[in-house]
Amino acid sequence: MNEPIPVTRTTDHGTAKLMPDIDRERAWLLTVDGAPQSYVDLDEPAHLEFEYVRRLGHVLDVTAGAGRAVDVVHLGGGALTLPRYVAVTRPGSRQDVVEADRGLLDLVAEHLPLPAGSGVALHAADARAWLEAAPDDHADVLIADVFGGSRVPAHLTTLAYAREAERVLRAGGVYLANLADGAPFAFLRSQLATFAAVFPELVLIAEPGVLRGRRFGNAVLVASHRPLDSAALARRVAADAFPARVEHGAAVRRFTGSARPVEEADAVPSPEPPGGAFGSPQA
Repeated sequence: MNEPIPVTRTTDHGTAKLMPDIDRERAWLLTVDGAPQSYVDLDEPAHLEFEYVRRLGHVLDVTAGAGRAVDVVHLGGGALTLPRYVAVTRPGSRQDVVEADRGLLDLVAEHLPLPAGSGVALHAADARAWLEAAPDDHADVLIADVFGGSRVPAHLTTLAYAREAERVLRAGGVYLANLADGAPFAFLRSQLATFAAVFPELVLIAEPGVLRGRRFGNAVLVASHRPLDSAALARRVAADAFPARVEHGAAVRRFTGSARPVEEADAVPSPEPPGGAFGSPQA
């Protein structure tokens, strides 16, 4: 059997590289411009390697119910880690993946193809433009994991964007976003304020060191119109190799402080990570 070899390709938005994991026979790490983007094990699609992806998976499992088919929109494609996870853990689910980089979609389809009948539709489009064209009440879950390089694009941070997300979600739907920030958290606080203006229930998940301002890192924002089981989420993320903390209610309001919702004219991308912040798969 031939050993897998790395694949490098210039795509629409950068240089993508697929690197085999020597410890897992058919597992691959995707990087774009050197930053880790996705990890996929083709033999074990339910394996979630990155800690923030595990947290997104925990939210899915707690809010969507184990084994129940759901309709999911993924803004940001990468190597399709979470769509594969949903397809195998919730057979019959219908999923839309929106990825602006058509070349990246082509690379993943060629080297890490989805199984036949996975129920995943791929769309090469800008995330917000696709969302604005989507019908009302289209999805049970909307997951935003969109980075231009290593920054969340400004047009995916605004109050108008949050309202589009709410419109596309069904009444009991859940919005999840992977965000990145560090102290003094101007960006993260503004995102909490923005989504609090649209959704009454918010949860924030991050490692304690990130929340205390000791380092730059990922934070998962969860928003919904229905109460979220923060206790169940807390139990799951506390059991991970890199435990996280779940904040909700008054704690989220205190963290948000005086931050205001982001209007179109004031929108900025998330901050540039400090050197090396996302240089490992634990980012």
